[in-house]
Amino acid sequence: MISRHDIHIDSIGDSLVLSIEQHKEHTLFVNDNPLIHEAKYQLKEGCHYDFSISSDEYSLRCRFQDSIIKRHKARPSLGTIQPNIFVGTLELEVYEIKNENNYAKLELEVQSVKASYREDYRYMLNYIAQKCTDLILQADSPVSQSLEINPQLDNDTLYQRFAFIKSMIESEEFDSSIYKIMNTPSARWVTKENLSDSRRIKRFQNKQIRSLIHGTNQTRIDSDHPLYKVSNSIALKVRSTESYEDYDTNENRFVKHAIDSYKQFCQEIKEHSNAKSNLKRESKLIIEKLENILQSNFFKSISRPTTLNLNSPLLQRKSGYREQLKLWLQFDLAARLVWEGGDEVYKAGKKDVATLYEYWLFFMLLDVVKEVFSVNSSDIQDLIKPTKDGLGLQLRQGKFTAISGQYNKGSRVLNIRLNYNKSFKGINEVGGRHKEGSWTTTMRPDYTLSIWPQPLTDKQAEEQEQIVHIHFDAKYKISNLESFLNDDLDARKLENRKGMYKNADLLKMHAYKDAIKRTSGAYVLYPGTEDKTLLGFHEILPGLGAFAIAPKEGINPTRKLEDFLNEVLSHFLNRSSQRENIASKTYEITKDGMGNPLMEPLPEYVGKQKLIPNEAYVLVGYIKSKDHLEWINKNQLYNFRTDTDKGALKLNRESFNAKYLLLHAGGDKSSNRLFTIVGNGFRVTKKSTLLRLNYPDPRQDNYLVIEIEPCIDKEFESANWNFKELKRYKSGRASAIPFTVSLRDFLECADNDNKKSTGIG
Repeated sequence: MISRHDIHIDSIGDSLVLSIEQHKEHTLFVNDNPLIHEAKYQLKEGCHYDFSISSDEYSLRCRFQDSIIKRHKARPSLGTIQPNIFVGTLELEVYEIKNENNYAKLELEVQSVKASYREDYRYMLNYIAQKCTDLILQADSPVSQSLEINPQLDNDTLYQRFAFIKSMIESEEFDSSIYKIMNTPSARWVTKENLSDSRRIKRFQNKQIRSLIHGTNQTRIDSDHPLYKVSNSIALKVRSTESYEDYDTNENRFVKHAIDSYKQFCQEIKEHSNAKSNLKRESKLIIEKLENILQSNFFKSISRPTTLNLNSPLLQRKSGYREQLKLWLQFDLAARLVWEGGDEVYKAGKKDVATLYEYWLFFMLLDVVKEVFSVNSSDIQDLIKPTKDGLGLQLRQGKFTAISGQYNKGSRVLNIRLNYNKSFKGINEVGGRHKEGSWTTTMRPDYTLSIWPQPLTDKQAEEQEQIVHIHFDAKYKISNLESFLNDDLDARKLENRKGMYKNADLLKMHAYKDAIKRTSGAYVLYPGTEDKTLLGFHEILPGLGAFAIAPKEGINPTRKLEDFLNEVLSHFLNRSSQRENIASKTYEITKDGMGNPLMEPLPEYVGKQKLIPNEAYVLVGYIKSKDHLEWINKNQLYNFRTDTDKGALKLNRESFNAKYLLLHAGGDKSSNRLFTIVGNGFRVTKKSTLLRLNYPDPRQDNYLVIEIEPCIDKEFESANWNFKELKRYKSGRASAIPFTVSLRDFLECADNDNKKSTGIG
């Protein structure tokens, strides 16, 4: 390990040396591994380096991103290199200050902080290429277009196409399939006939015996020879056959043709007039790899194909050949694929593995959602659209993409939508509660899974609190969940100053959950090993957490996420879930807006139950005589008729939730006779029971009776109620009919002048 590089720049100045020195140990490297096709001098992402040039007449620059190079104001030959989040081949230029057109190019490789980023990058790029191929085939797109390279294509488009092919050829699948083919190749038994020395044949067949006796080129034999009795001469050479394995089969010819096609494509890329140095170098390395395969003894013995029999059972089923057939089909399509979003991944030599991880996760999430919710959407095919340069993948960081579908296999029909880069705008206007958006500023999670019941539209579901959003954010650079969740405050502040927002990533999940309306979950997706979900209460939603989804071949990285979404599906099929009840209750409470403010004094609790004015009710009853009032006060009971005539109480949710009873008599303009309802609510009481309690003149067989006691709540101790102002009050003979009113409306009829009742007692 070294702490300083001295790089000799001889093309623009005599004995010119660029020196690079690390700030942090073990962040400056020399690539001496021939299997890693990268620049010789290597830095580390997120680290700082000092540079100096041996002559003050020269300086250092980066054309595509000025912020990477910080030159000293007084001496431009000194400064710092700050790769920040850049990963990949960094193209720099050492230039003459007085003549900026005199410069020499220099390539440095910036490694990712993730040790496995090279394998991850190749695997994810190849996976996306496979998915795009599947999409093109599903959409019945033409697969027989020419693979000629348009001479007008720029370097970035060329690199896009090459990157997909490179990831395919450098994949483990490609290498293992070639190894299998060369070790257990397709072969056919061939029988060959030739002239053989008869003395070397150990066992003669009938045909060879006849050739021995009657064949040409006869020679005489001695009389003591065993065959002399048959013939006095035998042939020196006879016709014989031998069988051997021939590897020059149609299947092997196809594989050789496929490898040669890859080589020709890379050769055209390398020789393209717009190809830059890094593209030329990388394509040359792939060409060398393919040439080494073709120069092996096995492939030298294989001839070129005259026809391609793609329906061969061996080609479609035998291990090694099956993979090569799939790769060849992918190659034909991927070579024409244009991905606008690829600019963020590999433009100007970048190897932005974190952004690629975000794209890769989109396809992983899409597969999981399709599987769990049985969604088949026509929107998926719209991910690939024809462009002037070929077939375009419509996936780009910052660009909104949505895949919608419907789940209808269970007891409930659900609308499903997977959103990529969906923005939730900040809405603070009056009446904005029931609109989609954020309570504060605009927020844009990487992925949002939205679920709502049929037949509501998404807008109606937002208004009625019936839609649920579950957000996911990709965090490639998080490797350890424990350190992510249990962060040291001092270390966190230091990392934030360096631009590493590990703790901010966790806080963002809280922000999504609390700020974005109708959100029931927010989760981090990272390439680690540990999963963690934190429940809001005993149900799966609402919640926070993290899922480990590592880009590795040969594993199912989304198993835990699949289990989670299966629980979410079961949760939505449960019509009596707490979340469903809360959503409906929220809509009922908020659907009429803010309402009028209630500033009147009232108790916090009635017994042990919290008093909510909109959900508590007051019964308003009639006193028919002085004797009736005395009986009520003595027995602390009040009775209602049970028949269906006009004088009976309507039994409904309001009457059963009544907390207070206000009594008035004929001639009252207002009343202060307020009682608290106690006991277990209404009970049916017979006429005989009331007579035994000396009730004055009962006329019905049965009554509804409630237990009461004088209201002693200090908030109501001097209050008087103008009950005639209540909407349900009826004058005249109908004034004796009992009715129910909400406590909120009841408080609005309070008489601030404290006028007393003018009727009975």
